[in-house]
This record gives sequence, structure tokens and C-alpha cells, in this order.
Amino acid sequence: MDDVRDSVDAALDLDETEVYSHIAHESAEDIRRIIASIDAERAKLAGAHVYYHDDWDELIRERIRKGKRHTAFDFYNPELMSLWEMKVEELKHIKRRNMFVLSALSLVVAASFLASLLVRPMFLIGLAMLPLFYLQRTRFRIRRDLIYHELAQFFIDELAEILKKHRLDPRNYRFKIFNRDYFGVTVERTEKEVYATVGVRG
Repeated sequence: MDDVRDSVDAALDLDETEVYSHIAHESAEDIRRIIASIDAERAKLAGAHVYYHDDWDELIRERIRKGKRHTAFDFYNPELMSLWEMKVEELKHIKRRNMFVLSALSLVVAASFLASLLVRPMFLIGLAMLPLFYLQRTRFRIRRDLIYHELAQFFIDELAEILKKHRLDPRNYRFKIFNRDYFGVTVERTEKEVYATVGVRG
């Protein structure tokens, strides 16, 4: 019984040009979906009503697995794994820190109101702490949004390199977006959606 072959095995049956074109297309398709998924999650966290089914974290894991199989054809960027792990860890860190700060503020406010039962002016300390909740939440949202932006921008640059190197038509790899603050893309709006196409220079 023949073993099931992956895309690299299949590609080896083709000539060299077709090998690279085949894997480049597959890589560009994966990255296009990753960008759209990260951007959709970013928009959702900002409060937009977004319906998008792909999980960007799982898509990146799959891209890394495929990339390792494609190493012989230079389709694996080792920086991808480090950047992804770093950003995911950074997101976890700021979430933990946000929860800690908000919990600490809540305790101080609660303690001040309890203390005000004994010493009347103590509740003023609690009231003075309330604006800090807003400042902390705002700071957390800004930092989280920046991490998602940096991650999406990395993949946009990666996609541009693949399209340029292997002469693929960028129009075939456009992706749906909700945020328009990325570099190196051309944004176009249809009747219902907004799409971005990566610009390829040179």
C-alpha cells in the first residue's frame, strides 16, 4: 500500500519551476488567510461585529508545520516561529498584568469604602482611584492592538516577499480586512467588503 504523500513529495514529481510555483502558491494562500484572521480578531477586540471562522493561532501552527517540510525549497522562515511565540507570550503577559492591576485597584477601592464606615473621608481615596480603571483598560487595549498590528504587518511583508520572488500575481492573494493602517497594501472596497492587495516592488 502506497504511503500518503505530502505536498513536497508531490512537488518532486514536477520540474523545478513548477516545484517552486506550487509551494509558493500554497504558502501565499496560507499567509493570506493568516493575515485576514489576525486582522479580524483585532477588529473584534476593538468592538466590531466580525464574522470570521479561521483561528489565526492554529493557522500559524499549520504554516510552521508546512514550512518545516518545505525547508529544502527555502520556504521556511525560522523568524516566523520566534516572532509568533514572542507575540503570543507578550499577549499572555499583558493580559495577566492587566488582570493583576485591575484586581489591585478593585481591592484598594473596596478597602477605602469599608474604611469610610469608620473614617468618613476614606471613601475619597476610592473615588480618586476610579479614573485609574479607565486609564489601565485603555492602555491595555492600545498595547494589545499594537501586538496584533505588528503580527499582521510581519505576515504582509512575508507575503510580499513570496509574491515578488516567485512572480505571483498579487491580485490572486488579496485578503479581507477591517483595519486600514497597514503598510505596503492597496485597499479597495466592494459593495459589501473591504479588501487589501499586497504591493510588490521591483
